[in-house]
Amino acid sequence: MILRNTILLIFVLFSSVAFGQEGTIVGTANDGSNSIPFANVVLKGTTIGTSANENGDFELKNVPFGNYQLQISSVGFVPFSQKKELKSGLLKLGKLTLARSVLGLDEVVVTGTMKETFVSASPIKIDVITHAFLEQTTTPTNLVEAITLINGVEEVVGCGVCFTNSISINGLPGPYTAILVDGSPLYGNLASVYGLNSIPASMIERMEVIKGPNSTLYGSEAVAGVINIITKHPKDQPLVAVNLKGTTHGEVFGDIAISNQIGKKLFVSSGVSGAYVDVYHDDNKDGFGDFIALDRVSVFSKWQLERKERRRASLMVKYYYEDRRNGVPEFVKNRAYRSIRGNDSIYGESIYTHRAEVFGTYDLPTTERFWIDYSFSYHDQNSVYGSNFYIAQQYIGFGNFIWNRKFGRNDLLAGLTGRYQWYDDNTVATSDSVTGFTKGQITPGLFVQDDWEAIKEKLSVLGGVRLDYYQAHGPIVSPRLSFKYKPAKWTTIRGNFGTGFKVVNLFTEDHAFITGQREVVIENELKPERSFNGSVNFNHIFTIGNSQGSVDVDGFYTHFTNKIIPDYATEGQIIYENTGGFASTWGVSASINHEFKFPLRSKVGFTFQRATETEPDELGVMRTTPILFASDWTGVFSFVYTLRKWKLDFAYSANITGPMQLPEIYDLDENGEALSTPRPTRSKPFYLDNLQITKDIPKINLKVYVGLENIMGYRQPVSPLSGTNDPNYAVGFSPKFDTSYAYAPLHGREIYVGVRWFVGR
Repeated sequence: MILRNTILLIFVLFSSVAFGQEGTIVGTANDGSNSIPFANVVLKGTTIGTSANENGDFELKNVPFGNYQLQISSVGFVPFSQKKELKSGLLKLGKLTLARSVLGLDEVVVTGTMKETFVSASPIKIDVITHAFLEQTTTPTNLVEAITLINGVEEVVGCGVCFTNSISINGLPGPYTAILVDGSPLYGNLASVYGLNSIPASMIERMEVIKGPNSTLYGSEAVAGVINIITKHPKDQPLVAVNLKGTTHGEVFGDIAISNQIGKKLFVSSGVSGAYVDVYHDDNKDGFGDFIALDRVSVFSKWQLERKERRRASLMVKYYYEDRRNGVPEFVKNRAYRSIRGNDSIYGESIYTHRAEVFGTYDLPTTERFWIDYSFSYHDQNSVYGSNFYIAQQYIGFGNFIWNRKFGRNDLLAGLTGRYQWYDDNTVATSDSVTGFTKGQITPGLFVQDDWEAIKEKLSVLGGVRLDYYQAHGPIVSPRLSFKYKPAKWTTIRGNFGTGFKVVNLFTEDHAFITGQREVVIENELKPERSFNGSVNFNHIFTIGNSQGSVDVDGFYTHFTNKIIPDYATEGQIIYENTGGFASTWGVSASINHEFKFPLRSKVGFTFQRATETEPDELGVMRTTPILFASDWTGVFSFVYTLRKWKLDFAYSANITGPMQLPEIYDLDENGEALSTPRPTRSKPFYLDNLQITKDIPKINLKVYVGLENIMGYRQPVSPLSGTNDPNYAVGFSPKFDTSYAYAPLHGREIYVGVRWFVGR
């Protein structure tokens, strides 16, 4: 009996030792080249977990021997999951690589506060679209095509012949959006008409979008928001990268970039981007081409110097040329426009654009953090609209001298800014003797802002103010106040309040005065527009098992005074004046991004908005009407599914646009007289969707993609042109000819095929 109990006791003690042994699991989370700080590490189905340190290193202690499912997650990365067995005292995992999320939930940004920070840390709400996401979904060829994937951001077409376009944020017209490249404002008023097409998608590393007024940091044109294009770093690019794309509409696009290292510290990337479209389609039978014909080329080069203490020194140069044309077939076909530009009987529009840009950043070699952002651009436009020539040039020089320093919980940013703008054209608007117009203007300014962490990791407040001095208007002050509150680790509430201002350069912003036959009427001296804005954002990042995602909800309101809105109600005229009342835009947007455990990634967003102007009528009664071309609601969708075994990506993306107010346009009868009833002044909702399939062949560094654009084949149901049937005039030359009824695409369905190939890195 004693012997049996002794044996049993020894067995129990042995079992407790054998089956109760514990060990430690160590490893490092990284993205293939850099560590991932503060990643979450857990053993699924247990309470064992930890957070990596600032170097991505983690340690799981007191782990019983056995088999586990190790999970690592970090915002901005696809969750990592792998089976591991612990059978000794120490299990070294080494470096575990997490793939970056194409949804860009936590990318580095520079626009919101003019200094590098993370999306999650920024007091300003910033939407990020990465180049990887663009390539997977639609492979856009330029900036304007790329922005269609951003919730609340739309392309607005300004002309039904030459198809000028601009970018609208939350229902506001294109000139209210500031376009930056690497933080520098390059696109003045003249360039906003055609220049946005000069940014090839091959240059773009990511797009950062801030909605709401940002005049405090970026001055005029930042009333609706800011789109900052971050270009690719030469160090991270292949030695050679090629992208070729062709469509069934006869369009050909191509890019090639070469990157190399000079010495130990200088990295250089140079490239050429081109487009060629020389076919004529008139499927709506209005006598004009349904889309633009063009020859386009961009040549660019970026130089990046690696310096001590991570100081920056970058220089980028770019040259752009475009030959754009459309009109009646006799004008376009066989390039007849070259010899008949300005003809008074064969209508066409031909635009030659030459543009050069130089911009960059330089950190001063000082103990205090000082840096300079600089840019220079030259824009030359030689254009003809029917028999009317519009010849214009614009030079813009810009410099920011910025100081940044932290004081305890305060992060102070201050700067001096200077902008020189020279503009001239062949219209009466720039005649010194008639209008007193000043061709060259210097606008000095200064700004200061403080990002104060009121409660560590919980509450931060950002306040700032800007002062600019305009020769024509005197000093203009723009304050700004923002806050970020984190009630929980993955939940953030942001608020943004401020004012914006807009100095109007009418003849470079509204294309309608040179196309069509409407007369421009300016009722009185145009004063700067002012806006007052408030917005609130709720953001929550969630994980469900091995999947992660984020939810965003925004509410916004903007109130304008001195708003300048073109009035098309008087036949044959466009009347411009500061509104006697006010204008406002308000709405709410919501989006959800999700990367599922199975290989599906989705982005879904909706924006509901109302943009109106309120003015007194002839009796002094205030009347509210919708602002033209501002849709009541929009939606964006994208879904990417990956067949990993076959290395195939299936991407479906779509945009849905709600009804919008349209100008009052009258068609003509057989005698050339206007009908008594105008065209519909409200559009109907329309839906545009696309499908792209991408095959990755990693052995030869090749990706082949094929897509179907505008699957449903939607076209604007009525021609954007009116007055083309006046029997008393040649087509396009009637006083009642109008091109302003363009609100949806005419392009129709098309198939495209392309290849992306790279060598090295």
